[in-house]
Amino acid sequence: MTHEPNDAMGLRFMEKALQQARIALSKNEFPVGCVLVHEEKVIAAGSRRGTSGGPANELDHAEILALRELDDLKATIRRSEITLFCTMEPCLMCYAAILLNGIGKIVYAFEDAMGGGTRCDLSSLPPLYGDRAVSITPHVLRDDSLRLFQTYFTRPENDYWRGSYLSRYTLAQLPGSPPVAVPF
Repeated sequence: MTHEPNDAMGLRFMEKALQQARIALSKNEFPVGCVLVHEEKVIAAGSRRGTSGGPANELDHAEILALRELDDLKATIRRSEITLFCTMEPCLMCYAAILLNGIGKIVYAFEDAMGGGTRCDLSSLPPLYGDRAVSITPHVLRDDSLRLFQTYFTRPENDYWRGSYLSRYTLAQLPGSPPVAVPF
């Protein structure tokens, strides 16, 4: 059973994703956190790895790590009943993995202005992806997530995506205000 993300339970689970993002940030990793929820319980979690100290590892995204943990459960859970809560909109790679895993709902906090995948038109994709049904709810606890990303991008030791469109976009946002476009 899933819940609407704007209710108290949905906010509680996004807070759990934010805790995962804080773990990443405490290690100077890009602050993305993710939890998978089924029947009002967190069943898997992940925080971003591979962005600190050297070439970036573009496979260890929070969503992918949570999906791997889900696979390790070997449980007979109807994946369409799982809600994925993430502090940043899933990228194309993660979005495809979410679709292929049959996750029924995505709730995210901060939009990925540079590489977000959830705005893809599924009807224009090949059947492997286009035949999937997923509900998407953006901007739940957006300001809390925004602050983590702004903290990350203002720390001199963090060079992952420094100077990128995502960095400029994130630093231009004001908490409590609607998203503001930034020229490429």
